[in-house]
Parts: sequence; C-alpha cells; structure tokens
Amino acid sequence: MTSPKSSNLTWHGANVTSDEREGILGQKGCVLWLTGLSASGKSTIARRLEQLLLERKVTAYVLDGDNLRMGLNKDLGFSPADRAENIRRVGAVAQLFADAGTVCITAFISPYREDRDLARSLNLPGRFIEVHVSTSLEACEARDPKGLYKKARAGQIPEFTGISAPYEVPMAPEITLDTENRDVDECAYQLVQDLRQRGFIPAA
Repeated sequence: MTSPKSSNLTWHGANVTSDEREGILGQKGCVLWLTGLSASGKSTIARRLEQLLLERKVTAYVLDGDNLRMGLNKDLGFSPADRAENIRRVGAVAQLFADAGTVCITAFISPYREDRDLARSLNLPGRFIEVHVSTSLEACEARDPKGLYKKARAGQIPEFTGISAPYEVPMAPEITLDTENRDVDECAYQLVQDLRQRGFIPAA
C-alpha cells in the first residue's frame, strides 16, 4: 500500500465507537465483495440483496461499478493501473461504510487478486466477504445485455476483461455463486442466510 502524498496528516478517531454504532443499528458492518466477469450477474444480485436486507430493516448499500465510474472514479480508464486505482478507491469507501455499521455490497469485476486482497486488508478480520459470481465466459458472452462482448470481439473496446484483458479467478472466496444454474433470488437469499450465520444481521 502506498503512503499518502501529503506528510502533515493525522488520523482523527471518532468519539463514537464501532460497537456503539452497531449496537444502535442492531447489526454489524461488513463488506460483501462481489467479483466476476461482465454480465455474470453481480449488479443484479447486489441490488436484489440490498432490497431483501432493507425489507428486513438492515442498513445496506450497494457500490456499483458503473455508478462510481460516473462520479468518484470518472477520471479513470481501464488500463491495469487505472483498474487498480479504481478498486483501491472503492475498497477505501467500502471500508468506511462497514466502519459505520452498514452492510456494504460492492459489484465490481475487480479482475486482479492483488487489488481484491488490498481491499480485504483494509477491513478487520472476518469483515470482508469475497463472493465469486462464478459464471463462464461463454454464458456471460451469450447474455451480453450491454453489447460489450460483441464490441470487444470487434476490437472496439480495448482491454476488455475476459477477451483482451485477464480475469484472475479468486483462489479461496468465502462464497461462490453459480448463476448459470440458479436464479437471482436463490443467489440473493443465499447471501442473506450467510450474513445471518456470520452474525452480521439478526437471525429474525
């Protein structure tokens, strides 16, 4: 991890502890990090999970790849260096959400293991849950809801993950979701159950 460019910095702690925040909310903050190829189902699952959690009075928020690239990360492209910076920023924001007691759900391709490991390192042990949305390239390309694979195959999109740029499959994710044989609701409900079992959200 690189050091800040500015040297005259001091970390300011809060007067309210994480335990106090979580006690008020009745839940524990964590980062649920969905990673997978484009069109694997990450954003769809993330949005459905957010909906299910809010129905259960759980404070949750989705950080979506396209949305952040339209604001916080709009200065970044898709070179390896820009991808790494994109995930570095997202990881830092997600950690802040988790520290505030929120179930933070991210939906990013995040193709490089090193970048995902960095995001994990920002969180307390056990507070980062890597979810591999395991969908084959063939299935993702067949879905292609935005027509991106077609453009990538035609050479219109350089450095497209899975076609002209690599995707490094997670080695030991906490959860693997098979979206080729299970629908969105099944995947989202599995994540709700996992959050309960890990003690992040109430059992009832």
